[in-house]
Amino acid sequence: MSTALFVSPHLDDVAFSCGGTLAALKAQGWTVALVTVFTRSVPEPKGFALQCQTSKGLGPEVDYMALRRKEDRAFAACMGVDHVTWGDLEEAPHRGYGCPEALFQPPRADDVIQARVTACLKPLVWELKPDRVFVPQALGSHVDHVQVVRAVKGLGLRASQLFYYRDTPYAVREPGATPDAAVPPSLRPVAVDITEHLTKKVEGCVRYGTQLGFQFGGVDNLARTLTAFHRQEAQARGQPGAAEVFLADGVS
Repeated sequence: MSTALFVSPHLDDVAFSCGGTLAALKAQGWTVALVTVFTRSVPEPKGFALQCQTSKGLGPEVDYMALRRKEDRAFAACMGVDHVTWGDLEEAPHRGYGCPEALFQPPRADDVIQARVTACLKPLVWELKPDRVFVPQALGSHVDHVQVVRAVKGLGLRASQLFYYRDTPYAVREPGATPDAAVPPSLRPVAVDITEHLTKKVEGCVRYGTQLGFQFGGVDNLARTLTAFHRQEAQARGQPGAAEVFLADGVS
């Protein structure tokens, strides 16, 4: 049985970016594993880290990451994910990135999280021996996405195993965004037909209720945005229906 490992910087990135492909592979009988790197709960958050949750209507007494892990568990149950792993690493606002603008600047010199990301992912690669590994392109340049894609080179994976997904909703907001320099320039676009799985993708994405207003303007707009985007992705490559597009080593 083939195995796919989906690597998510945050608790929602895989769902929004390539949840349709996850659903398609699961329907084909693949074993599907999901690992999210930055999920650690930090007691008594301060400053910008606290603002990240209060701006979503969650008081300082709420364990924000515990709530998001609960959402992730609901997504996994909805999609039939076989293995769920949460990395015990802190999101960027807890690592010295003190404002929204800082999240989209190059990694700080004192941010040494990359080696810890590699150490988080290596045991899963060894254990699961995945046939395909889905990782972000870091479109939009969020520092956590950048650190994840740069950590991939330390995993010893073959080029043919790696599929770099288009980080969404950044790919929607910034159509001209380019991948991080860690993504090999020789890779080619590979479009996966998700027409039959788009409804399932939206159903899974709805589980991340804390993020829908901030990222998409609510549930209804989530469905409209993803439907339009994935139809556009297919049309741009001369295909009917809806598609998710990856950069890969020519393997379809």
